[in-house]
Amino acid sequence: MKSIYDWLDAYGESHQNKINKKIHWICVPIIMITLLGLLSLLNFSFTINEGTYFINFAGVLIILAIIFYVRLSISITLGMFLFSISCLEIIKSLENYYDNAQLFQIYIVTFILAWIGQFIGHKIEGKKPSFFEDIQFLLIGPAWLLSFIYKKIGIKY
Repeated sequence: MKSIYDWLDAYGESHQNKINKKIHWICVPIIMITLLGLLSLLNFSFTINEGTYFINFAGVLIILAIIFYVRLSISITLGMFLFSISCLEIIKSLENYYDNAQLFQIYIVTFILAWIGQFIGHKIEGKKPSFFEDIQFLLIGPAWLLSFIYKKIGIKY
């Protein structure tokens, strides 16, 4: 099993160019917020013993991501959990101003634009995005950014 350092080092190999890095600092959080926003629009409910329970797919993705991160680093897991909660708070605040149809349009357009930004960054870098090699790198991108914050403030991961 790869360590968090192995994952971050491998991800960093295709993220050396300063412009690509700056693009990632903007686009990766936007992609995460908009993906969770899109998934938050997908809800279902079920009943057990006369109790009704509601689940949305944003929560499911966060739980799966936390399971992935906890195997690698507790401090990265905590940071990603806090960032995920922050994303959900942004999504919740947007729900106060827009209906689901408007939110879908906002999320999908922003999601696509952020991915275009990512691909432009990789064109500048001259290297393919890491997730072409392994889909798990989609979860490493946000953790890679978090690792820079951790280094800056002295948190070990």
